[in-house]
Parts: sequence; C-alpha cells; structure tokens
Amino acid sequence: MVDRALVDTVKSIAATAAERIMEVYDSRFAVEHKDDRSPLTEADLAAHRVIVCRLRAATPDVPVLSEEASAVPHETRRRWERYWLVDPLDGTREFVGRNGEFTVNIALIDAHRPILGVVWIPVDGRCYFAAEGHGAFRQAPGRAPERITARRLPAERIAIAGSRSHGNPETSAFIERVERRYPGAEMKAMGSSLKFCLVAEGAVDVYPRFGPTSEWDTAAAQCVVEAAGGRVTDLSLSPLRYNTKDSLLNPHFLVFGDASVDWSTYLGG
Repeated sequence: MVDRALVDTVKSIAATAAERIMEVYDSRFAVEHKDDRSPLTEADLAAHRVIVCRLRAATPDVPVLSEEASAVPHETRRRWERYWLVDPLDGTREFVGRNGEFTVNIALIDAHRPILGVVWIPVDGRCYFAAEGHGAFRQAPGRAPERITARRLPAERIAIAGSRSHGNPETSAFIERVERRYPGAEMKAMGSSLKFCLVAEGAVDVYPRFGPTSEWDTAAAQCVVEAAGGRVTDLSLSPLRYNTKDSLLNPHFLVFGDASVDWSTYLGG
C-alpha cells in the first residue's frame, strides 16, 4: 500500500508545477517544436524543473523519467523496479490554444504498473488522484476530496470521450460501431488526460485511443481510472504496462468504466 503522506507530497508538487504553468499561460509565450513536431513552451520546461527537483528531494532513491528528459536508454531503465513517470504539461496544444484542457501528470510506477497517480488541472486547481489501497478521488480548491467511481453502462444514453486534437478514421469507425448498438451516444471532446478522468468519475463510459501516445501521457490517469473501478487496456483488453520495452510509445488502447462490457467487439476486423 502507498503511504498517504506520499500522495499529499505529490499533490503539493503538482500544485506548485501548476502555478509555474499558469505564470506562463497568463503571459505572451513563445512556442517551439520538438523533433516530432509536437509543441514545447517554457511552461513545459518550468513545470518539469520543479517536479523533478522536488521528487528527487522527497524520494532520492527513486529515479524520475519526465517527458522533457526522456532520453534514458532501456538498458538503464529496465533495472528500475520503481520510478516516477511525469508529464509536466499534458495537452500542450490545448495550452497553446488557451482552452484550459491541460494537466500536470505524476505517476509512481512499480513493477510496470502505476500505483500512485495525480492529475492536476492548472486553470481551476481541480485535482484527481489515486493510490493503491486508497481509492480514487476528485478534489476542488478549498474542498475535501470526494471519492469517485466509474459507472456501470447506463440503460439509456451512453457517453464516449474523444480527443479534441487527435481524431482519425479508426476512432470514427469505433464510435460508429458503438452507436449502432447504443443509438444516440453522447460525444465529449476533451484534451489531455482529462478524458480518463471523465471515465473515472462516471461521466463517460468509454474512451478509445487509436493515435500515438507515450507512457507519461497515460500512467497517472490510468491509476485514477483503475482505482475508481475502471480499466485501461490495449486492444486485446490487457492492462497497459510500463517500461517493458525500448520504446516509450503506448499501443492503441481503450479506457472504460464497465468491465462487464466486451468493448473489443467494437474494434472491427
């Protein structure tokens, strides 16, 4: 079981990173691009620096792998039994577009699975967090944490989450198959790991992802979803696992709340 004090420490670190992000968000900032053409801002780097510094201070024996310092060879990483996996600013496109749908993601990985996850929303200070043995929670500024649970598939209108910035034909085909079985499904477009949180809190039933993501994009929110009773799986319905190969890219995946539904039937041939 994860020490609850460690959860509080990570929440505090995420809150400080969010403050750094908002300092940039409220200014005129420049946008650069990485080799893969994904955007990069000073907010990404400022959040990275504060998170890595404070995690190392809090847990000096636990390595940190961050999106903004991810060039750690698998030969080194494969010896890590436990490590921090960080996306300092998930949803940089949403940050640049100023729609507020971006997060700070911090996860603790143990034996290839996330056992602690914090997802912090800088624009309004809301937080989703979970840890093995403690459950999943949502917390608004100045309020006590509320326990959240994924929902059973409703008898009436179901809800499907989709990426605001990364739609593709495979996603459209999946949604069409679901809608043939559940007419009138509600669509919710959202950026960053917030889509996972919608599943975790019972606002959405399934989120299919058929585009590229990296392990830091999913780990913290996967912990929240699983602690809330949902699942995050590859297309064979096996849970996503971390640090198992040289590449840090995820397979395509599904996030869903009701594990009694065979979502693989909507994948097509």
